Amino acid sequence: MSEKEKIQLFQDSKVRTAWDDEEEKWYFSIVDVIAVLTDSKDPALYWRVLKKRLKDEGNETVTNCNAFKMVASDGKRRQTDVADQEQLFRLIQSIPSPNAEPFKQWMARVASERIDEIQDPEKAIDRGYEYYRRLGYSEAWINERMKGKDARKALTDEWQRTGVSGQQYATLTDIITQEWSGMTTRQYKSFKGLKKENLRDHMTRTESALNTLAEVAATELSQKVDPKGFTEQKTVAKRGGKVAATARRELEKQLGESVVTRQNAKALYGPDTPKEIEEQ
Repeated sequence: MSEKEKIQLFQDSKVRTAWDDEEEKWYFSIVDVIAVLTDSKDPALYWRVLKKRLKDEGNETVTNCNAFKMVASDGKRRQTDVADQEQLFRLIQSIPSPNAEPFKQWMARVASERIDEIQDPEKAIDRGYEYYRRLGYSEAWINERMKGKDARKALTDEWQRTGVSGQQYATLTDIITQEWSGMTTRQYKSFKGLKKENLRDHMTRTESALNTLAEVAATELSQKVDPKGFTEQKTVAKRGGKVAATARRELEKQLGESVVTRQNAKALYGPDTPKEIEEQ
């Protein structure tokens, strides 16, 4: 099973999802769905109580639900109960909510869009551009960000080829980031005043370009030296980061100022920044 995780937005709420290539369908985080449908301050507790009640009633929907590892609010990957579209439709019937019908329509649209993207990958790219435009980003920034996505995908594919897995991805990312920016990912986010937000979506164009350069360099070096496993990839990651660090120093010499800045999307777009940006 190949799981491709993605955060989907229903109105202003985040719903974690995972796409199953073999079954060709989305799985949705049940706790996230409950948070959307209810006013519960503790969706996880709400789900535990509901799950017990449904089991006591002999409802097979619950016993058939899967569990995937998904990124939690603390940034760690944790086992999360998930349900496919059909299972969620049944669960929603047990949760009285005015959002039930709009959420069903949203789920159906998400599933349809994914099938369209498989048949025509260009639609996924177009949707990504439109998403960032809707959030208020400039065309220049969007172009830089999309290049970064391509570079990141190429790098993670290369890491996978050489035997890297799990938490090792985050460690290698930290090595690259620290080498060119002087900070780990966590430190960089703190520097920009971010918490749960996506760091890459809050970089300036220059920061994004340097980060992309570092990852492209790491990919090219890895393909050249063909490292075996995580330990050897750490050396390659450091070398890739140094390439961008050299470029950064030369640019800062010409500009007379640091290009690593506390500015983030909130600062760049001002007080009227769409709420979705703040929650990236």
